[in-house]
Amino acid sequence: MEPLVQDPAPLTNEEIRRYSRHLIMPNVGVEGQGRLKASSVLLVGTGGLGSPLAMYLAAAGVGTIGLVDYDVVDESNLQRQVIHGTKDIGKRKTESARETILDINPHVEVIVHETLLSSENALDIIQPYDLVIDGTDNFPTRYLVNDACVLLGKPNVYGSIFRFDGQLSVFYAKEGPCYRCMFPEPPPPGMVPSCAEGGVFGVICATIGAGQATEGIKLLTGLGDPLIGRMQIYDALEARWQTIKVNKDPECPVCGKNRTVTELIDYEQFCGMPADDHEATTLADSGLEITPTEFAEIRDKVRLIDVRDPHEYEISRIPGAELMPLGELHKHLNRLDSSEEIVLHCKSGMRSMQALEQLQGAGFRKVRNLRGGINAYARDVDDSIPTY
Repeated sequence: MEPLVQDPAPLTNEEIRRYSRHLIMPNVGVEGQGRLKASSVLLVGTGGLGSPLAMYLAAAGVGTIGLVDYDVVDESNLQRQVIHGTKDIGKRKTESARETILDINPHVEVIVHETLLSSENALDIIQPYDLVIDGTDNFPTRYLVNDACVLLGKPNVYGSIFRFDGQLSVFYAKEGPCYRCMFPEPPPPGMVPSCAEGGVFGVICATIGAGQATEGIKLLTGLGDPLIGRMQIYDALEARWQTIKVNKDPECPVCGKNRTVTELIDYEQFCGMPADDHEATTLADSGLEITPTEFAEIRDKVRLIDVRDPHEYEISRIPGAELMPLGELHKHLNRLDSSEEIVLHCKSGMRSMQALEQLQGAGFRKVRNLRGGINAYARDVDDSIPTY
């Protein structure tokens, strides 16, 4: 495949010294390194995948790196988001990442987009870049990035991680399939827990993120055979890689012959879920949620049900809470009394809202969700309870 960057930039003497281990490789050489210097890459997300991506692309000499993120560094990020350090807790992730990038390579230009990528801004943000690398952790943004890249004719280097598993591919509609060709519809809401709810093995971020960086460099320079039309699936526990073929769908609504998606849509509505894993705030006035401080005032008058998994219950618990994991909640309905006031909680309020809907479907009406879950309760009411 032809390199995305056609015109190499000249290298200074200092850059020749810095990139010497690339330059002595005939497949890269001065021309390939010059293409990297002339290139621009947009990283969507500066978290688990974005951390190794940004650091290795900077070290490799990519001339311009754009960072899209709206979040701040949290202590729980440090287990895997290695571009940030303890000193950066509370700092904007884009600013923390920018400082690390420039420390690695001051020759890189860093452009910060301090925002949540949306249908309103995605085309304008993506358009100037040669390549987009998706380091997000939610389905609305993945579909948004894919559709924007197809509409703009940009390659999309895709990676995803969950617990001990990872996926890696290149979606480029000009040369092969797009993300929708493989995943025409998002999973039902609640079917796939987020990393915040389900966890992630920290070092797998480096494995998949480094793979994405590799594919990006190959595309920019024209090296090797990119993962277009193929997906690699990684199982860290078995130390096993599997490569599967991804075919272009001629009926794909975005890149197929008879396209029906010709502009960006409402991806949160399409996926039935928010584009972030922050605590839900939109249900506070609906009567379905109760804040931690409100709950503390009536604690002795309600029945508290913890719908997390048993291993989470071992990490932290609210005294008096009864454990009924979400996946087994239907087995415990005979233990509940519909005349009782019931409050449900999980880690952050997402799974317990699913449990609430399940109980409502079974006829329970006096049931509410603890807004923000046990972590919010620990923060606002009882700081002796550990957060995770």
